[in-house]
Amino acid sequence: MKKKWYLIIGSVAALIAVYFIVNSVLSEPDDPKKGIQTATVIKRDLSSSVLATGVIKPKVGAEVRVGSRVSGLVESLHANVGDYVKKGQIIAELEPSELQAKYDQALASLRNARANYEYAKLDFERQKSLLQQNFISQNQLDLAEKTFDINKAQLEQAQANLKFAEVQLGYTKITAPISGIVSSVSTQEGETVAASFAAPTFVTIIDIERLEVWAYVDETDIGRIDEGQSAIFTVDTYSDTDFEGTVTAIYPKAEIQDNVVNYIATLDITDFKSKILRPEMTTTVTIFLEIKKDALTLPVNAVKRERGKMVVTQLNNKNEQIQKEVKTGRMSDGLIEIVDGLKEGDKVVVR
Repeated sequence: MKKKWYLIIGSVAALIAVYFIVNSVLSEPDDPKKGIQTATVIKRDLSSSVLATGVIKPKVGAEVRVGSRVSGLVESLHANVGDYVKKGQIIAELEPSELQAKYDQALASLRNARANYEYAKLDFERQKSLLQQNFISQNQLDLAEKTFDINKAQLEQAQANLKFAEVQLGYTKITAPISGIVSSVSTQEGETVAASFAAPTFVTIIDIERLEVWAYVDETDIGRIDEGQSAIFTVDTYSDTDFEGTVTAIYPKAEIQDNVVNYIATLDITDFKSKILRPEMTTTVTIFLEIKKDALTLPVNAVKRERGKMVVTQLNNKNEQIQKEVKTGRMSDGLIEIVDGLKEGDKVVVR
């Protein structure tokens, strides 16, 4: 039995010995130069960009809520959701009988005031003629002049009242203040609307040709954004189309969501690419910054940060690896600018 165990242990020991012998023959010593990839510092034009998410919004004045400035019964409604309306087109009418009666009343008052004015004018002229002939006293002439002035003021007041009544009557016809698409309708025929402190909204009109993009730029990038910079953006519904735009403004107040600070940069859409864009579409925005000519560049993975410093592993003339500190600049498309520490033609190890 013991002999059998001795044979087993001996066999295992022999196998282990063979393994180490074969392993020592097939393995090679570590070669520090084996598999090293290098990159050369070269000059190139380095352009940078900022990526942001955004949303399409109507410009100021491109979305209008149209309401009534007077109270009344909605007699007819001439607009539905999706309809295109032109500026000045009648989109709703209120029942005008009450305001029409006030207008007729003001018109009658004007006619009466005008008749009194004409009579007072003739009487004043007659009294002046009689005074010149010494048939009346100066006091009578003064009284006729005063009556004339009063009737003149009453005529002017009646004219103003008629104009006001005409304006009020005109409010029964609600017209479109801008051209655009009706996006919502908030009332129906037969409803009674009351205009008190706020005008009741009838319809909302959006001019889809006056849109802009709100790009939410991270606080780390907003300092590099300026008005006039060009940009492109895409929307999900036209994912293969790059729309063009220009930065027009930067909002000073931050938008904070989930403890993330963003600033809004508005983009004027300069080319719609014959497509129909709509408000609230989400966008992916690329804002192009300035282009730096003849910048020394390396791949980003050739530079690493150690103890707060940017360093590279340089190969000298003897092909030896030397760690060297460098000063870096902007990054773009997988490249990083080398501001100081290396010169054109130097070779470094790429991680």
